[in-house]
Amino acid sequence: MSFKLVGQLQEKAAVVEQVCRVLGISRSGYYAARRRSRMQPAVCEASVQLKAAFAASGGAYGSRRLRTAVASRGIVMGIYRVRRLMRQHGLRSTWKRKFVHTTDSKHALPISPNVLARQFNPTRPDQAWVADIT
Repeated sequence: MSFKLVGQLQEKAAVVEQVCRVLGISRSGYYAARRRSRMQPAVCEASVQLKAAFAASGGAYGSRRLRTAVASRGIVMGIYRVRRLMRQHGLRSTWKRKFVHTTDSKHALPISPNVLARQFNPTRPDQAWVADIT
């Protein structure tokens, strides 16, 4: 609020240094606040395009891939700005692990015959051999 007051008094030909001294604020703080107020708004075209590219990737793109995706849409920005916008909008990349099938029951390979045929008590020794692969 006091920075706005300094700006209004400066328009009426008051010296910034004197007004800041009277209000008890630093001159550099006033100029920093003035620079911050001139910065781009939080919702800009770059952040909208960034969110759209992130959603199109299914939430999988990180800052590097998002930078190239947004650049292909015509908006060029640096990697650190992409990271900052991602952090501001809560965009965190995730990757989905690929599901790996460990058993393939529907194959056309020859299947070995069941020679034991559930006869677990052989009549003679050394007639049936059993192994465990675990």
